[in-house]
Parts: sequence; structure tokens; C-alpha cells
Amino acid sequence: MRYAVFRSVGDGSAFPRGHVTRRLRRAAHLSLVGATLLIGGAAAPVQPSQARSAGLPEAGTAADPGAPARPVAAWNDFCLRYPSECAVDPGEPALVALTPAMWHTLTTVNRRVNARIKPITDMAHWGVVDRWDFPDDGFGDCEDIQLLKRRMLIERRLPRRALRMTVVIDEIGEGHAVLMVRTDRGDLILDNKTNAVLPWQRTGYSFVKREGQDGRAWVSLNNGASPVTTANR
Repeated sequence: MRYAVFRSVGDGSAFPRGHVTRRLRRAAHLSLVGATLLIGGAAAPVQPSQARSAGLPEAGTAADPGAPARPVAAWNDFCLRYPSECAVDPGEPALVALTPAMWHTLTTVNRRVNARIKPITDMAHWGVVDRWDFPDDGFGDCEDIQLLKRRMLIERRLPRRALRMTVVIDEIGEGHAVLMVRTDRGDLILDNKTNAVLPWQRTGYSFVKREGQDGRAWVSLNNGASPVTTANR
């Protein structure tokens, strides 16, 4: 932004030097405030009372990663077709701040995608046991639905590095894929089986592994046994 000092247009005299100095200081201050608002200054931590009034979940914990783990085979095939979806930028934030606006974004995207995509098995959809892909035709199973949610959240400027595809064992003992959103109030789960966005430890699932945040290798969670596929609607 450019500033100019103008001379008065009546008697041709200049503004007093002190007056000009004060105006320039005020303009510089306003410019700094405006720049801070434009780039989004550091968000203040959400206090418990604020969280309750905003409908935010109670602060939870992170699902601590363990040893490196192999992804399911269908993920490797997905990465060959969509390499940018599997890239990790360590310069991106590893966590997102769970503000009321962020919470609204997560719950809205989770609910809309769940309502929009009709569940179907990969065998019925693609003729194979397990395939990871975007459900652009309106049909997909668990991992397809979570991939779409991740793409939509990235379009809303969430960092990909904080959105991790995750493999679990579900309530019927089958492999299942969910989207883990890593926040400063704990790890949250977006799932096609419920419109509720839940802390990971409240899902009732056994967590097996997820994408790593520092490279393409996955990491184990809770030392769980890994399912061969996630072909679960």
C-alpha cells in the first residue's frame, strides 16, 4: 500500500510537521492491523467454556504413531494413479486449530458427503475386491468416501498433512477406512458410518495404521493387526 503526503490546497501552506507525523504513524498502525487480519494472526487457544458454548468436543488425545507400517495394496495402486494425493509436504502444519469455524467445516463436509455418496462394494462397483478411488460417479465404499472428504477439506484450505487416511478394525471385525483429522484438541475421525465427528478413542474401532506425516510410509497405531483390504461399505 502506498501513502502520499499532500499539501493543503487553500493558502498553499504545508500541514504542520507534527500533524503529518501523527497521520503517518496512525496509517502505519492501521496498515499493520489490516495485514494481520488478512494473513490470519495466531488463533488464541479455545478455552473450555468457549468450547462448550461453540459445541466443540471435549479436548482429546492424539493417536500416537508407532513403527513404520505398510499400507494396504490398494493404496499403492491409488498413489500410482494420483501421486499428488500421496505426497507429504513437511512444511505444512501437522495439526489444525479446532476453532468453531473449523468444527463447522468438518461436521458439514462429513455430513454432506455421507448423504451424497451411495455405498457400494468395490466388487460391485469396479469388479475387484479392493480399489481406492474418488467416488465421482456418486458411488463408493468407505475409503472412496473418505478420500472425497479429504479432497473437499483441502479445497477449503486445510493442510493435507493434517488429514490422514487411516485403517481400523470396525465393530464387526472387518477392515474399514476412516479419515483422521489431527487437531490441537486431539485426533478426530470422519466416518461414512456416522455423521458424528468423534474423537478417535470414542469410535469403538481398533486403530491399526495411518498415513505418516513425514513421508509416504505409513505408521502403526496401537500395534494392531493389519487387515488385507478395507473393502467395507
